[in-house]
Amino acid sequence: MAGASKTLHLTVNGTDHELSLDPHRTLLDILRSELGLTGPKYGCGMAQCGACTVLVDGAPARACVMRAGKVGRREIITLEGLADRKTGDLHPVQAGFVAEEGAQCGYCLNGMVMSAVALLQQEPHPDEARIRAALAHNLCRCGTHKEIIASVLHAARLMAAKPAQPEAVPASETETAKACSA
Repeated sequence: MAGASKTLHLTVNGTDHELSLDPHRTLLDILRSELGLTGPKYGCGMAQCGACTVLVDGAPARACVMRAGKVGRREIITLEGLADRKTGDLHPVQAGFVAEEGAQCGYCLNGMVMSAVALLQQEPHPDEARIRAALAHNLCRCGTHKEIIASVLHAARLMAAKPAQPEAVPASETETAKACSA
C-alpha cells in the first residue's frame, strides 16, 4: 500500500537513523527533506545526470531513483560524509577539486566527487581514459571537463602520497601565514 509509513533504519555518513516514512519515497528525498543533507542534488529524476550520486556500500548510486525502503542497512555516504570528522580536513578528492578548480556552476560537482571517490577506492591509480569512463554518467554542461579530470588525478596523487594526511601547504604559503600571524 503506497503512502503507508514504515520504520526504516538507515546508516548515513556513519550515523544510524530510525525514520517512520513511506518506503517508496526516493532516497534523495529522504536525504534532503528528512536529514537535511543537500550534497546530493535533484537533476533529472531519471538517473541520467548523476547530480544525485551517493555511495551505497562504496558504490556510486543514483539517489533520485533508489527507493528508501530498498536501501536496508547498507552504508550510505553523501558529500557531507567525506571530510574527516575529527579534523574537518577535506577528503583528498574534495581537496583535488579545490586545488584544480574543477567546478564552474557546481551543480554536477557533488555527483562528480562521489563518483571519483568510488573510482579511487577501487582503482587508486587510474589513467585519464579510466577517469573519463568512470565519470561518463555524470553530466556537466559548464565545460570544466579538463579541470575535473585534473582534479581526480590530483586526488589520486594525494591519496597515494599519504592517504590519511591533508594536502601539504607549499613553503611560501607557510611563510606568508607565519608573517601574517606575527
